[in-house]
Amino acid sequence: MHKHVFYLLAIVILFTACTKKSETIRLEWSAIDSINQNLPEGINVYHATNAGENIRAWYVKVEESRPEIESRIIVSNDDDARETVSEFALRLHAPVVINGGYFRMDLYPATHVGILKVDDQLIHAATTSVLRGEQRFFLHRAALGIDSAGGLGVEWVSSEGDKVYKWEKPIPNKPGKPGGQLDSTFRELWTARDILGAGPLLIRDGKIKIPINEEVFFGTSIPDVHPRTAAGITKDGSLILLLVDGRQLASRGVNLSELAEILYDLHCVDALNLDGGGSSALVINGLLMNRPAGSSIEREVMSAIAVYAK
Repeated sequence: MHKHVFYLLAIVILFTACTKKSETIRLEWSAIDSINQNLPEGINVYHATNAGENIRAWYVKVEESRPEIESRIIVSNDDDARETVSEFALRLHAPVVINGGYFRMDLYPATHVGILKVDDQLIHAATTSVLRGEQRFFLHRAALGIDSAGGLGVEWVSSEGDKVYKWEKPIPNKPGKPGGQLDSTFRELWTARDILGAGPLLIRDGKIKIPINEEVFFGTSIPDVHPRTAAGITKDGSLILLLVDGRQLASRGVNLSELAEILYDLHCVDALNLDGGGSSALVINGLLMNRPAGSSIEREVMSAIAVYAK
């Protein structure tokens, strides 16, 4: 082999090895006893660090079956419709708060992107379509629902007026090929008290399924490596709230496939991706657990998930 070709090949191999990101991340979780002893029974926080993968993460397991535990979708009541997660926690006296869905930061007041329903009031309708270039794609994106009895669900959704519908499957969109609107026989009225839209879905019926194309997240940075927030549901109906730090030396963040693998290993049977990047923040008993996008400064967000103990 010619000498300079050998050197070029060596550089390519080295670059590939340094930039390759694992699609399967195994994290060793430890309960944070110093925090858990001050939380109500049924709410527990865990932490994991994988130095080899440059990953640092936390998750909260919420036993929704306990009558004294209640999780709610919450929305800012500030004039600009934005608050930090710490401000939500302080105002609402909630022991656990994590950021929620996408929103438009460039508008005053902020506007939610995707469905937002709080205490049976539809604040923002489901996203019905988006443009990619000059093509319009109709879609149903994933959302988390919480009913008045603490029951949880992750569904593809649409809305008409003040009614919300869940769908058996998403519209079969592909880049450059919009899918046709689905027949209404594939939908069912969804009466959950609180509904938070984001996406894409990550796990469905115990299997990893990431419909990036169907929910039309192609052509965006959403599938890439970022700080992440996600919500999952276990077989016993517990809520998993997961945060992965990112954009820092100690923790690079994860892509959607890696995020789904982490939630799968936490025994989630349904899960979805929430707003991430600089919005990702987890506050436990008033303490900010992570470093949002490598900083100690929180971004103001429009919606969040709060866990209360009655």
